Amino acid sequence: MQKLIPTSHSQQPLDADLASRAANGDASAFEVIMRCNNRLLFRTARSILKNDSDAEDVLQEAYLRAWKALGGFRADAKLSTWLVRIVVNEALGRLRRRDAQVIPLDAAMNSTEPETMASLTADPDRQPERVAMRAEIRKLMEARIDLLPDAFRSVFMLRAVEEMSVEEVSQVLEIPEATVRTRFFRARSMLREGLASDIDVALGDAFAFDGARCDRIVVAVLARAGGDAALPPG
Repeated sequence: MQKLIPTSHSQQPLDADLASRAANGDASAFEVIMRCNNRLLFRTARSILKNDSDAEDVLQEAYLRAWKALGGFRADAKLSTWLVRIVVNEALGRLRRRDAQVIPLDAAMNSTEPETMASLTADPDRQPERVAMRAEIRKLMEARIDLLPDAFRSVFMLRAVEEMSVEEVSQVLEIPEATVRTRFFRARSMLREGLASDIDVALGDAFAFDGARCDRIVVAVLARAGGDAALPPG
């Protein structure tokens, strides 16, 4: 059977048609469903679990549950919405099971395990993830400060970074105090606008779902489905 890979929204078969065919065991139809919804569903699971690996596992489990239940899909809602509900339920279930395994505080305080003791005494701000995150934010800030016009950049560096007073900046740059205040205000505004633009662009790439991850999930689900007698017959 020829593999169905959507090339545009207008060319995608209707949800109800895909769901019906997949419910009757058409693996290629279910592959289209997965590829059309993979990024949305991965990001949904990732937002709950805060872990890429767990999100991938949950997505696979959710797809298997969805395939078994597709016979009950009545197209009264978008297929993507129906799938999101399944992923959310699966992710919340994983989260509850994970939280149930957390060591109670009293037991943790009395533990002699090195890893447990280290987690209780470690400074959160010195954790590798936090340090790396601050380094990336610093690079972003420095890049945006470098883009400020010279006059504004000097004022901003002296006021915000070196924490000099308005009077001191006025003296070293030999400009009126009112000009220092105006340039500093304008520099902060330009930085906010630039950083907001960077954030807007970055949001579109957040929790990236590249082709390799998409292919990996599709292959894994189809492989598991092939050995599961409870799924629709192929």
